[in-house]
Amino acid sequence: MAAFKDNDFNERKKVAAEARQKLLERFRSQPKPDDPAVQARLAERKAVADAREARAAERKAAKEAEAQQRAAEAAARAEEEARRAVEDAERSAAEKAERIAREAALEIERKAARDARYAARKARKR
Repeated sequence: MAAFKDNDFNERKKVAAEARQKLLERFRSQPKPDDPAVQARLAERKAVADAREARAAERKAAKEAEAQQRAAEAAARAEEEARRAVEDAERSAAEKAERIAREAALEIERKAARDARYAARKARKR
């Protein structure tokens, strides 16, 4: 079993100072912004960001084109429906006029038959 180690204040202070020193050395050992490796990494990140923006722009353009195509198709459908509605209205009006004309002709025939019966009845009475 390990024995309990009681660190006194000076030891704790020394350990903290060593930790700060290691952290400072690690920070100082990092490459500077003008280092070619850092520049290459920044250029690579910029290229990736530019490519991402280009893909986003392509997607946006594709969505806009698709939206325009859908709008054009909707307009064509609306125009076709309007044309069909006009044709149906014209056909309905023509059918109604034809039906009215047939009814008028039938009424004229009925009146002529009625007048003929009346004339025949008058002729028999004389």
